[in-house]
Amino acid sequence: MDTLFFVLSKIGQFCIEPLNWVVVFVLLSLLFLGLRKPLLCKRFLILALTDLVLVGWLPTSEVFLRALEDKIPRVNLAQVPEGSIGGIVILGGAIDGGEIIADRGEISIGSAAERITKAFELIHKYPNLPLIYSGNSGSLSPKGIPEADAFRRLLAEQGFSDKSVHFENRSRNTYENAIFIKAMILESGEKNAEESLKPWLLITSASHMPRSLKIFQKQGVEVISVPVDYQTGNSLHWGSFSLILGAQQWNNFLHEVIGLFVYWATGRI
Repeated sequence: MDTLFFVLSKIGQFCIEPLNWVVVFVLLSLLFLGLRKPLLCKRFLILALTDLVLVGWLPTSEVFLRALEDKIPRVNLAQVPEGSIGGIVILGGAIDGGEIIADRGEISIGSAAERITKAFELIHKYPNLPLIYSGNSGSLSPKGIPEADAFRRLLAEQGFSDKSVHFENRSRNTYENAIFIKAMILESGEKNAEESLKPWLLITSASHMPRSLKIFQKQGVEVISVPVDYQTGNSLHWGSFSLILGAQQWNNFLHEVIGLFVYWATGRI
């Protein structure tokens, strides 16, 4: 069932990407042009143009994405005693552990690189806390090595010890992240029950934090949110137009909002 859910989520992801609909609208307009139905052809061309404008004009996506990123406030870690923290969890999504490593022999960090830099910061700040990096691949046909294993290699390259780091390399989505991480925390609790009951710091992108927090709460894992990778600021860019940036922001927003609904409907949150 989890595999079917994963496959359907990838199909859904393709369907919600706004620029994909531009292609659909243009193809339909060409179809109706060939069928000598100029009115329908014109309507679908207008839809394609409207889609491009809504995607490219940045305030249309920024206003929604900013609201999502602001939903979970930042926690001032300086006010959280180290003794009250059970450990650190980093959700995958920042490292390309697939073809690039296999083909180039180099680790590529993507747009969510702040998950990695924040992990390094907290390793320095809390050297005695256990850390779990969770993630395999979000691809239907993964290649190369799991993302968690790529993080292990990255730690070695940067001179960090992995003595207190645990690598969860099976999960394909956030639900599986929480399931496998819970099992690892419970396993550690057999050795130190007091530590396992403390909340863990949860590092992920700000737009992804609302869904992640609900999933971990559903699993009974207490976490303290550490949102990173903010894509919006306090002001909107009224005069800015970018199809690339706009598409990315719309994809992030729609992916999380639809993900929240689907996870709620399937009892995962």
